[in-house]
Amino acid sequence: MRVLHVDSARGWRGGQNQVVLTAKGMARQGHDVLVAARTGGTLAGRARAAGLEVRELLFTGDFAPAAMLGLWRLVRAFRPHVVHAHDPHATAAALAVPAPTPLVASRRVDFPFRGRWSRRKYGRCARVIAVSRAVADVLRADGLGSDRVRVVYEGVPDRTARTDGTDALHMLGIAAGTPVVGNVAALTAHKDHATLLEAAARVRTEIPEARFVIAGRGELESALRERARRLGLSDTVVFAGFRDDIDLLFPAMDVFCLSSRMEGLGTSLLDAMCHGRAVVATAAGGIAEAVQDGVTGRLVPPGDPGALARALLEMLRDRGRREAMGAAGRRRFLETFTDERMVAGTLGVYGEVA
Repeated sequence: MRVLHVDSARGWRGGQNQVVLTAKGMARQGHDVLVAARTGGTLAGRARAAGLEVRELLFTGDFAPAAMLGLWRLVRAFRPHVVHAHDPHATAAALAVPAPTPLVASRRVDFPFRGRWSRRKYGRCARVIAVSRAVADVLRADGLGSDRVRVVYEGVPDRTARTDGTDALHMLGIAAGTPVVGNVAALTAHKDHATLLEAAARVRTEIPEARFVIAGRGELESALRERARRLGLSDTVVFAGFRDDIDLLFPAMDVFCLSSRMEGLGTSLLDAMCHGRAVVATAAGGIAEAVQDGVTGRLVPPGDPGALARALLEMLRDRGRREAMGAAGRRRFLETFTDERMVAGTLGVYGEVA
């Protein structure tokens, strides 16, 4: 099968990692794969580094005539059996794909469409892949028929920890043996790091030696650093920035925490489960489809710092329980959330339309 993957994003984000994993997995199975990416964007370089063939297009937003023309020419030359658009701007540009080539789009967020145009461009797709049942429910509520919506969970590669986390702690200035709560997420509003910081302040009163490591960047970084300072958390919270070595960091975490108000699924959550970390998270979006409350971690209501702090204290105080939950989370990851399962599910959707 010939597949053209299209993504328009400029900077690196979790969704682009899924593009590379999906395309690379299909190429390993012998499919003919091509990636169309934004000119000068990070995806182009990373896809090439993964051994994938790449073409660059001039994406500038939903209405990008140069990208649409380039994509039309690319389809005429490559003649794919399926075009897979991985983000909203790519989905808009893919409206230029000439018939009868089927268009499949991915939807990774659990908020409604923003206006009639969004409904129209996704309504043009033969199938829309939702990364969780929660996202699928939002799509159906927005008017997409169930015959077009398919759930394929996001996945990440299975791998074993390369270290015990000591080196990562030393690099971050944290002493070995310190209780560590980790978070990996873009510093944006819907990830709700503000609630995480409020919970950290409450945890600190009970376990003063606990440290919170937040890995990620975003438009709220300055505001969150100032909030942490006002809460007296300058010595408690470490803002670790964007990390290319995230696999070194997970083994250093006693608990992984995701405080999102909205979340399609959360690939960093899957990474934590892969590494056998117990999870404390909000029951937002698709998170509850990955985390089983009381089995692989704890779920609390979004926006409730008191509940989040209580769940974190429970985990930090009971090593045996969090290790058992981490092991259960790893088993669930292997059963449901590997990149191999994601690739197989995506190919199954292609088979319905190609």
